[in-house]
Amino acid sequence: MNIKNAQQEVDIWIKDHGVRYFNELTNMAQLTEEVGEVARIIARRYGEQSEKASDKGKDLGEELADVLFVVFCLANQTGIDLEEAFDKKLALKAKRDHQRHKDNKKLK
Repeated sequence: MNIKNAQQEVDIWIKDHGVRYFNELTNMAQLTEEVGEVARIIARRYGEQSEKASDKGKDLGEELADVLFVVFCLANQTGIDLEEAFDKKLALKAKRDHQRHKDNKKLK
């Protein structure tokens, strides 16, 4: 599934199951919450914090998908074509950062 199709699927889901989009501020708060859940898993599973028994069953992929879902909601309700925006950003980063990371001594 490409990004454009994913945005459309989220829009269909909202219309079929969600009644309407939450407002942008509510979705921003929801995005923050979902990113926090991803951070908790990463910090405890891959970082130095110990993982609680209640966190061991959490699925990182599912939490990342929650982040994407809310990002697609925000893009849909603000009229942003994320596929186009992502392609532009990737091209910009490729041009701007072409040598930067290769020259970074910290990455060697």
